[in-house]
Amino acid sequence: MAVSATGEVSTGKPDRGRRIILWRHGQTQWNVERRFQGTTDVELTETGVAQARRAARLLASLRPDAIVSSDLERAARTAAELAALTGLEVTHDEALRETYAGVWQGLTHEEIVERHGEEYAAWKRGEPVRRGGGELESEVADRAAPVVLRHAEKLPDDGTLVVVSHGGTIRTTIGRLLGLEGRHWESLGGLSNCCWSVLGEGARGWRLLEHNAGTLPEPVLGDDD
Repeated sequence: MAVSATGEVSTGKPDRGRRIILWRHGQTQWNVERRFQGTTDVELTETGVAQARRAARLLASLRPDAIVSSDLERAARTAAELAALTGLEVTHDEALRETYAGVWQGLTHEEIVERHGEEYAAWKRGEPVRRGGGELESEVADRAAPVVLRHAEKLPDDGTLVVVSHGGTIRTTIGRLLGLEGRHWESLGGLSNCCWSVLGEGARGWRLLEHNAGTLPEPVLGDDD
């Protein structure tokens, strides 16, 4: 709580509108090895746990009203750090999982380029591609964005929701909530481990207020780099 020069008391909440904080999980060993994780359930490294604890202290200061998380271990463990500080319960939802990428999962970036080069190039061009025989990005947005909106609708008028998920899922969800065409989602840069983006409710819908916030610039290590 802070007091302004006019004597008004600030609670740390925004003056109007709801906020959605989309928070990527901490580092995993597969991130370090640049292996495509997808829906594979990979745990955090010790560094990843430390990242989650540091970020949780920062996010707790924003006084969130609710936390919803992917049920995969790397996201759930990250969310647990914020829950421990805020006393909030975490709602886990498999719809917030990372993109299922079939045979790409477990492969390094170099192996994907070598074995599936044309498919990889088409994806980077923004074409609708089932990477490894898995999900389209639009299908990820179809399952994740409604979950985020459903929880956001439960917030008070000035409430804050923290969504703990994965780089690719967060990017597609932001793109969908901003009303961007799918071919433009790639213009949203990836998130570093345990960094977040903030959407604010405006008069004409959701607006991107912050992107990849939370740390000094770090390399993006993950499925969405």
